[in-house]
Amino acid sequence: MTTEQEKRYDPSDKTLKFVDRPDEITGDDDRDTLRAEMSCGHAVTPQSLTAWCRSLLDQGQYKFTCPALEEGTLQRCGAEWPYTEIRRLAVLNAQEQAHFEETMVMLAVAEHCEYKECPGCKSFVERLDLTNLSVHCKICTADNGRAFQFCWQCEQTWKGPAPRSDKCNNEGCKNIDVERLANCRKITLPQVRNVECPSLRACPTCGNIVEHDTTGCKNLICNRCQVEFCFVCLKLTPDCLSTSSYFLLCSDGVAGRQTSIPSWVK
Repeated sequence: MTTEQEKRYDPSDKTLKFVDRPDEITGDDDRDTLRAEMSCGHAVTPQSLTAWCRSLLDQGQYKFTCPALEEGTLQRCGAEWPYTEIRRLAVLNAQEQAHFEETMVMLAVAEHCEYKECPGCKSFVERLDLTNLSVHCKICTADNGRAFQFCWQCEQTWKGPAPRSDKCNNEGCKNIDVERLANCRKITLPQVRNVECPSLRACPTCGNIVEHDTTGCKNLICNRCQVEFCFVCLKLTPDCLSTSSYFLLCSDGVAGRQTSIPSWVK
């Protein structure tokens, strides 16, 4: 089986544009390694491209974007590469293709649907109204001959009036994610002038809880809605970068701990 380290381009492949520039993902400039140009204009090797795209999948991202810095700036290219291009220029083998495609499907489904296991029938139920914690299960309703609802938050049979957006009347029903945001540790981002901020944030677009691994810049791409935002000030990246860069604080500084979870309006 071909490993990432063993991958090489076929120099006779006329469908690829070979370039004499360093690999713009890793900076490698090995003269014995062929580098090809992606559709965005940046140079890669099959091993660096495979490793980068695999790392995005591991972070829950199924859209592949170029991490190369634009010449003379600290701004990333960010161009989105189609999977067909990834498959060809990363020289994915059959096993890698299966892993990529299965993972991409699962992540895409998770992005577009909100579902949890019903405590009654154990089937997965999608929540259509993101402002209502009371979720109706059609299977339990049909089986029991009466309406059955469960709480999206505590995942128990619903108690109390509905609809409701904060909690049901079950003892101990509370938003675990809000508690996680309130009690998480603080981290330091070494490449952003050692700024200190909470280690967990709720995506300002969809409310997904994300964690910064303290490497690289301050901006993350949410693995659920695929929107890029600043982990420090919580602005969407274009707004944040209007007064700063990926490695500098924006004018509003560090946002405090979040006390609520944004609802995703799709």
